[in-house]
Amino acid sequence: MKKTNEKIRIIPLGGLNQIGMNITAFEYKDDIIVVDCGIAFPGDEMLGIDLVIPDSTYLKNNIKKVRGFVITHGHEDHIGALPYILRDVNVPVYGSRLAMGLVENKLKEHGMLGDTVRKKVAAGQKIKLGKFSVEFIRSNHSIADAFALAITSPAGTIVHTGDFKVDYSPIYGKAIDLSRFAELGKQGVLALMADSTNAERPGYTMSESNVGKSFNIIFEENKGRRLIVATFASNVDRVQQIVNAAKHHRRKVIVQGRSMVNVVTTATELGYIKMPKNMLTDISDIGKYKDGQVVLVTTGSQGEPMAALSRMAAGTHRFIKIQEGDVVILSSKPIPGNEKYVSKVINDLYRLGAEVIYEDTHVSGHAMQEELKLIHTLIRPKFFIPVHGEYRHLKKHVELAEGLGMSKSNIFILENGEALELGHDGGSIVDKVPCQPLLVDGLGVGDVGNVVLRDRQKLSQDGLIVVVVTIRRGTLEIVSGPDVVSRGFVYVKESSDIMDQAREVVAKSLDNCKSKNIRGWAKLKNEVRQDLREHIWQQMKRNPMILPIVMEVE
Repeated sequence: MKKTNEKIRIIPLGGLNQIGMNITAFEYKDDIIVVDCGIAFPGDEMLGIDLVIPDSTYLKNNIKKVRGFVITHGHEDHIGALPYILRDVNVPVYGSRLAMGLVENKLKEHGMLGDTVRKKVAAGQKIKLGKFSVEFIRSNHSIADAFALAITSPAGTIVHTGDFKVDYSPIYGKAIDLSRFAELGKQGVLALMADSTNAERPGYTMSESNVGKSFNIIFEENKGRRLIVATFASNVDRVQQIVNAAKHHRRKVIVQGRSMVNVVTTATELGYIKMPKNMLTDISDIGKYKDGQVVLVTTGSQGEPMAALSRMAAGTHRFIKIQEGDVVILSSKPIPGNEKYVSKVINDLYRLGAEVIYEDTHVSGHAMQEELKLIHTLIRPKFFIPVHGEYRHLKKHVELAEGLGMSKSNIFILENGEALELGHDGGSIVDKVPCQPLLVDGLGVGDVGNVVLRDRQKLSQDGLIVVVVTIRRGTLEIVSGPDVVSRGFVYVKESSDIMDQAREVVAKSLDNCKSKNIRGWAKLKNEVRQDLREHIWQQMKRNPMILPIVMEVE
């Protein structure tokens, strides 16, 4: 590795100390490239939020430097935020045929297809972006056409693994290009940024092809029964194995869930999913077939409330009613935090008479400890930055690197927004850029912040009381009201005493304001709010949101 005094900045804008929302900026002087641009799914505390996307403030402020987005693969946590970020940072996007096909679906939905430059790349290809050279290295993951990246600048070469595992018998394409990693290691690698999702788990990740064997056994053992398989929409290899099993057992395939339909349609058109003609059947034709002649492939393996499987479990799906004898296969592992949602769906399915299988029908798409050791040993980087995972995953990956002989001083655990300036002589945090995630609620992006979330949490916990009163201007004499309206606080018909007391408290509070000569609107409302809050707390030990509405008449 040729030594130089040049330095590169590595700025993760998401993806660290969390699962999802992967996005990292690499900056060398007047050039910036961005690797991935994904979403995260909202936590329990984010009431009403649909998606979480990264903060693009730094990219917007440096728009003249940004040369393009480089996509490692087509999962939502790596491409889902592109339609939102490209509105302000409209630069070319580079990715595989499958990844770009999925990106184009998203851009079409947002009416941006004609406004974005899209470039398809293949494994082994190199592209030039300003002073950066990016090489796309064939990798394996739970979706076809996954890439690792060799990012070269005058400061040196950085290898970014993306999400990966070592699969010697992948469903689509060839095995990971380990020889190229070894060549880069011989040439000299400044830094390795590697997937840490499974850094806690010893051993090797099983091949995706193992799941196909489990499917064949389940299909064989359940002849004559309707099969419903739930998995991630973007797990194209998993869908292919379901199709293979269906073909072998002469079943028709029905696809359910908007995202699943979009992905299967795109992947089939591009040749990543291969199935016989007429195998894919529309949901409206399900009545034409016996139970043993169909398999449904659906979204909802994470218990998402609006996903197709959850609606089936709740009995609200338009076409599918779960019946005695159905076999439901959950072909995924719950994402941390989703366990209780998945458990609820499983329980609901059992109540409706279905049998649920959720063991031995999933393998991870992420490398375990022995595969991580292999990559570290082949690449032999000078510096190491664990990425893609919660803090415990990053920490375990650090311990693994130290166990292979890497000096602790050459390892950096970063926080989102920290700018690491790295050169052959070492690295240090030189800046902290904005990285407050933006919350997407319907069509609104970033208009729901912490204050609104706190209000929603309060409403969900103790409800709302609206106080409406009309007073005479100048005298504070009550003309009508006060009326007290409860929403989510108490059932009014059974709590008339409580509501009567609340009205008395409000009337007394206004009398006190009159005697104290309080005339300001803000002060008046605050006095009513405080008096009523104190009364309710004393009586019921509850703390609802209180919204006073005071109107004036002449």
